[in-house]
Amino acid sequence: MLKKFLSYYKPHTKLFVLDMIASLFISLIGLTYPVVTRVMLDSFINRDDGFKRIIIAGSFILFLYIVRTFLRYFVQYYGHLIGTRMQAKMRSDMFTHLQKLPFSYYDNTETGDLISRISNDLFDVVELAHHGPENLIISSLTVIGSFIYLATINIYLTLIIFACVPFLIFVSAVLRQRMKEAFKERRITTAGINSATESSITGIRVTKAFSGSKKEMEKFEENNNLFVRACHKSYKAMAQFHSSSTFITDVFNVIIIVAGGLFLYAGKINVADYSTFIVSVNIFINPVTQLIGFMEQYQNGVSGFSRFLEIMNEEPEKENENAKPVKNVKGEIEFKNVTFTYGTEDGEVLRNISFKVKEGEKFALVGHSGGGKTTICHLIPNFYKVNDGEVLLDGVNVNDITFNSLRNNIGIVQQDVFLFSGTIRDNIMYGKLNATEEEMIEAAKRANIHEFVKTLEKGYDTEIGERGVRLSGGQKQRISIARVFLKNPKVLILDEATSALDNTTEILIQNALDELCKGRTTIVVAHRLSTIRSADTIAVIDGGKVTQKGTHEELLKEEGTYKDLYSLQLR
Repeated sequence: MLKKFLSYYKPHTKLFVLDMIASLFISLIGLTYPVVTRVMLDSFINRDDGFKRIIIAGSFILFLYIVRTFLRYFVQYYGHLIGTRMQAKMRSDMFTHLQKLPFSYYDNTETGDLISRISNDLFDVVELAHHGPENLIISSLTVIGSFIYLATINIYLTLIIFACVPFLIFVSAVLRQRMKEAFKERRITTAGINSATESSITGIRVTKAFSGSKKEMEKFEENNNLFVRACHKSYKAMAQFHSSSTFITDVFNVIIIVAGGLFLYAGKINVADYSTFIVSVNIFINPVTQLIGFMEQYQNGVSGFSRFLEIMNEEPEKENENAKPVKNVKGEIEFKNVTFTYGTEDGEVLRNISFKVKEGEKFALVGHSGGGKTTICHLIPNFYKVNDGEVLLDGVNVNDITFNSLRNNIGIVQQDVFLFSGTIRDNIMYGKLNATEEEMIEAAKRANIHEFVKTLEKGYDTEIGERGVRLSGGQKQRISIARVFLKNPKVLILDEATSALDNTTEILIQNALDELCKGRTTIVVAHRLSTIRSADTIAVIDGGKVTQKGTHEELLKEEGTYKDLYSLQLR
């Protein structure tokens, strides 16, 4: 983990080194005060030119403090700059990695948890990245420097202080472990409340429609109370840590005052050295306290970085080593003895299923919910790996085709349309990012959405809100169809594309889909059988198997699931 963390410093090595050098000089300047104090008390007071020397010494210290002010500015500004750039790089790495993770990862991960990791956790990481090395270097050097200087004043008093340090370290280590566990628990609950809040806000319209505000508040309060309890636990551990550490450092001062006083009483130390020692011991204790504070900062940062690595260590989608781009795609799809399950604890969704879709054919999948129709649609673009068997495109196993090449040749229109926040233009152009204005408008016309866009004041530059909230279901669907028109794939997958629409809107959508299907191999999933009567082949999927296959007319002539479903819908 340390090696990975340090790798983020590499692009900023020069600036980091300058930052550390500045920190070194800040530490050294901090040690001049007790040195000058001792010299003034010991040598300047009873000299004829003492006044002059005191003024010179004071001016010298003032000059050093001015220099330290500029050094602190450098450390604060450029240190934060390094931290910000590191945070941006980590966030970029995480987001890039998230783009590469398979569908199966998102099936078991909540969005709110990911948002928490990419924002809150990385903030703590960057605080450690910026302040950690500075605090560690400044405090460590100050501790070492002040210890050496104290030893030159009185070695015995210095050893007394040094003997107390292991006890401070021991207490800090015990309390730090408790704090580590408490902070980790708080991060988990923070991610939980973020996830619950994100889900509740996203579904606010459903909440209002079902008068579910009370229920949502109960769920939120439950998560919020868990968060509060986790915070109580973490703050309690932190309070124990700091109060105990402060008490120990206070005891240090008492020991030095008493022991130094006894040494002074016994004549083993003079007043100047005693006064300097009292001043200097705080310069020794303060960085020790800062180092203890660094442990808390370190714990927060390491906890956040470990959660960052949890995502970065997730296995991304992997192409076969021999995977190649596919050229001149015809669109022939074939399933050969495919068996598939979503997880080891789940049952088989598809069981030794086989069928073939010819080039340019319209192939419909029907059957009861949960039969495996949508799963078939997910396997064609290789969103999931089959457990057994093969999925072929033009006779080539989809595992032997690069992801981009395969998916660039497949267009998907689903019932649950996802539109990005932005404009209508942005969402249509997603189908082909380098498309011309004319190509985009042509795609919109073919999807029967152009006339509607013309009625809008800002036309294609109209903002549609989060997930297209300002549009109707039919308008969103037609924009998604325009997006696929622009993509112009050889294989088209329509997964319940018209099931949630009213009759008038469905006619508009169906006309657009009929236009979209021309010249393409089309896989249609439908519960409304009236929409797939014209399909070249209809396959009934039941229990993960193909139980019937034929045209609409052929399937109506035989007893089976298709005839039962059709009869049921006619009632």
